[in-house]
Amino acid sequence: QVQLVESGGGSVQAGGSLRLSCAAYGYIYSTYSMGWFRQAPGKEREGVAVIDSDGSTSYADSVLGRFTISQDHAKNTLYLQMNSLKSEDTGMYYCALAAMRAAVARMYPQRFGYWGQGTQVTVSS
Repeated sequence: QVQLVESGGGSVQAGGSLRLSCAAYGYIYSTYSMGWFRQAPGKEREGVAVIDSDGSTSYADSVLGRFTISQDHAKNTLYLQMNSLKSEDTGMYYCALAAMRAAVARMYPQRFGYWGQGTQVTVSS
């Protein structure tokens, strides 16, 4: 059974940085994609960044140049380094896993079958 556990959220002032982590347990797919999504109150869940099992990455335009997604295969952990945070980055951040390549999963939440419980990020201006 696949389990994803996020950590690293918190409160920070605009311009600050946070690093989110997602520990993954129990998945055996050789090809997959993992992503970070976020959801602000009253808004739909949106994709932030996705990484393929081959290491290729893609980002939402709103975070390009500020956020970096990475993975440590030895630790089975996904990361999201967030710099130059803005108030509009506030939301619940979720880690997700899709049993398909990122070129197919892209940032469609419905294509990700496994989700973590979320970690809150609050950016004050």
